Amino acid sequence: MFETMKPAPADKILALMAQFREDSRTDKVDLGVGVYKDENGDTTVMRAIRAAEARLHDKQTTKTYVGPQGDKEFCAAMGDLVFGNTVPKDRLRVCQAPGGSGALSILGMLINRARPGATVWLSDPTWPNHTPLLTGAGLKTKSHPYYDAATGEVLFDEMIEALGAAEKGDVVLLHGCCHNPTGADLTIDQWKAVAELCVEKGLLPFIDFAYLGFGDGLDKDAEGLRLLAKIAPEFVVAASCSKNFAVYRERVGAAMIIGATAAEADTAFSQLLSVARSVYSMPPDHGAAIVKMVMQDPELIDDWKNELEEMRRRMMQLRQDFADALRKASNSDRFDFIARQKGMFSRLGLSPEQIETLRAEHGIYIIGDSRINIAGLPGDGLDDLARKIVAVAS
Repeated sequence: MFETMKPAPADKILALMAQFREDSRTDKVDLGVGVYKDENGDTTVMRAIRAAEARLHDKQTTKTYVGPQGDKEFCAAMGDLVFGNTVPKDRLRVCQAPGGSGALSILGMLINRARPGATVWLSDPTWPNHTPLLTGAGLKTKSHPYYDAATGEVLFDEMIEALGAAEKGDVVLLHGCCHNPTGADLTIDQWKAVAELCVEKGLLPFIDFAYLGFGDGLDKDAEGLRLLAKIAPEFVVAASCSKNFAVYRERVGAAMIIGATAAEADTAFSQLLSVARSVYSMPPDHGAAIVKMVMQDPELIDDWKNELEEMRRRMMQLRQDFADALRKASNSDRFDFIARQKGMFSRLGLSPEQIETLRAEHGIYIIGDSRINIAGLPGDGLDDLARKIVAVAS
């Protein structure tokens, strides 16, 4: 059966993680893996999550299945968190999914049922897993310009021009906030222009919403998506709780459908549940039950919001401090864009050879496209890190 198969290409991020673990240097720095880290380099359990988990342990009386949709109260809470009151509830449907990746996957399969082999337009660059997830669902992909590596800004005019070639029924995948891997986001006016283009050309917006709360705050981060909800008659959203609730390994996410009418939303949702049933049957419950408990308890949700804000502000300060350290080390504004960008990631604009030199000579681990995890920056060692990066980049 398997004698003709070839090994799958190694995942570069997972390979980098393994290299870092095996590195015996005590001053090594991990800027590769996309998880939030505190000032001690730890990815801790959030206070509200820990409290909710203890309550769940005491209160939960069964481990029976919850059904293909998952926990309906969790789904309702996620809809409120993402949309507020901007979408009529009769047009919104939410299905619990195994993480944001699971939501992307089942929504991709849903689109393929509606329009087999549809084309999804992805930003250049985008999160590397978008392509295998969507092509694995049977869809095709094309890319549009998005990021100017020289300035650290969005190539919006080029993006709109490229999407002008999209055909009716194509899909446009947009990062809800905190673009991965660049940290460069659309402005609210640019969101409006994209939304109007999608309506004009009959394109389906597909929003990957993995970092809500990590950019400008919960409501501000959702502005673009909520504006889209006022303009576009239908679209889909893959939301993740991995980062903002720090429940990475619990795999908590939600797949959302906004239908043009309640009847169309019902039909699409029935197909989405059919997709879920055919792939994993029932979603994992533990993490979603904890997140639901946090969102339903006034004390816990206030504590969660406070800690999330602490995390966001820490990353903002790290961005500014790192940009300042790089400016001092380089005596230039070459890296000032880092302070203007948002979320966990930015690209340094280094070559693969320069990145390998940083790893080999200094124990600084960065993904090959030069994406760095801002939360992994050593707050007390930024000047030294900046000097090493500038020396290699010169």
